[in-house]
Parts: sequence; structure tokens; C-alpha cells
Amino acid sequence: MKKTGKLEAILWSIALPGFGQFLNGHFGKGVVFIALEFLINLNAFFNLTIKYSFNGDITKAFNTSDPQWLMFYPCVYMFAMYDAYKFADGPSPPLSFLPFAFSAYFVTIGIMFSDRVSFFGIMPGPVWLPMLFLIPGLAAGFGIRFLLIRFYKV
Repeated sequence: MKKTGKLEAILWSIALPGFGQFLNGHFGKGVVFIALEFLINLNAFFNLTIKYSFNGDITKAFNTSDPQWLMFYPCVYMFAMYDAYKFADGPSPPLSFLPFAFSAYFVTIGIMFSDRVSFFGIMPGPVWLPMLFLIPGLAAGFGIRFLLIRFYKV
């Protein structure tokens, strides 16, 4: 049987944390990640927050979400993606965890500041701002990884 490729594992983990673990044959971890996803999602009211954000009702998104629960989500989500990536077929490059870890940090920061940041008078809210913070998180992770590999021969 063909093993799961790294890209496939990450894409299924984006769809739902735990799916990548199922594809890799790690059923126990998959169940744990799916259970954590549902626990955090339900307690943070995340699906309603997403719905209101996508429909442009940012005030309702803020009033619906529970930021204390929502701040758990990026770490679980990014760790599930990294775990699926790490155990998928093929070698894992050195320090491949850094982009995932920095993304989790930056997205969490995006959640914490989502009620204070606006661009040109428009407040992105608790869904869009953390998604935007993913970009500098990935850039920082890949940048630090590049520097460590280049200058410290890791």
C-alpha cells in the first residue's frame, strides 16, 4: 500500500485536524486531534464566528466567540498539521517544525489583538486577522529555519 505523501497529509489536516494522522495510520492520535478540534470549536463557538466573519458581521463574530477557547485552536491545529507532515512518506527536512510553530504563535497573537487592529478603518475580526497573521508566521519560521541551516549547519 502506498504511503501518504507530505502534501496530502497537510491538506487533509487543514480540512480537519486528525485526518492526516488517520492517513498515516496513527488512529489514536487522529481521534485525539479530532476530539480536541470539536472540544475547542464548540467551546469557542468557532463555526458561528466563522459564519459571521465570512458574512461581514464582525461585531456579531466578536460577540459570539470565546477568545479564551479560541486561543487554543492555532496550537492544536498547527501541531496536528506538523505531526501529519512529519510522519508522512518521505524525509522531513531539518528544523521543519519551525514554520508550523511560528505560525501557531503568530495566529494566536492575531487572535489576541483582533479586537484592536483595523486596516483603513476596517476591523478584520477574530477570523480574518489571525488568518492574515499566518503569513508573517510562516515567513518568520522559514526565515529562521533558513538562517539556522545556513549559518549553524544544523
